[in-house]
Amino acid sequence: MDVRTLCLGILALGDATGYEIRKMVAEGSFSFFSEASYGSIYPALTRLTEEGLVTYQTTPQSKRPDKKVYNLSPAGREELTRALRRDPGPDKNRSEFLASLLFAEAVSPERVNELIGDRLRQHRQKIDSLKSLLDEDMTPASSFVVQFGIAVQQAALDFLENNRGMLEGIGTRKKRKSASA
Repeated sequence: MDVRTLCLGILALGDATGYEIRKMVAEGSFSFFSEASYGSIYPALTRLTEEGLVTYQTTPQSKRPDKKVYNLSPAGREELTRALRRDPGPDKNRSEFLASLLFAEAVSPERVNELIGDRLRQHRQKIDSLKSLLDEDMTPASSFVVQFGIAVQQAALDFLENNRGMLEGIGTRKKRKSASA
């Protein structure tokens, strides 16, 4: 989902600042399926404002820039509806972790085990983080998305736990093949 549609969707749930939108994307239920930085959120909000799709109220703050609280305009709601009618593209599964494991023969077996151990911890942390979101007052759609995220993380965790033995000693095997050649 592009940042523009993401901002419209989040604002459809309620008014928010750019900071709050970024926090939802980084830590909330949106973190499972989207990445957006301040460097992409604020320009998107500026464009959406210029197009009349969102409006904002300014609140003065002492010793800080004025706080802008954005809200979705009726035209923004219509644009969000149009955007959500388009079929989403295929999921993109890119993994630096899997790319590293593809070349596991080039590192020691200890490094492979370290990579897998780190990834297992990351999956457990993500599962815990997503489960903590379920305690919040969620819509059925948000609950569905978070539970889907938990299921995907759990499947990856289970696969790594059940199949890490496939890579045990892989660096050693490669060295033996080279030594006998």
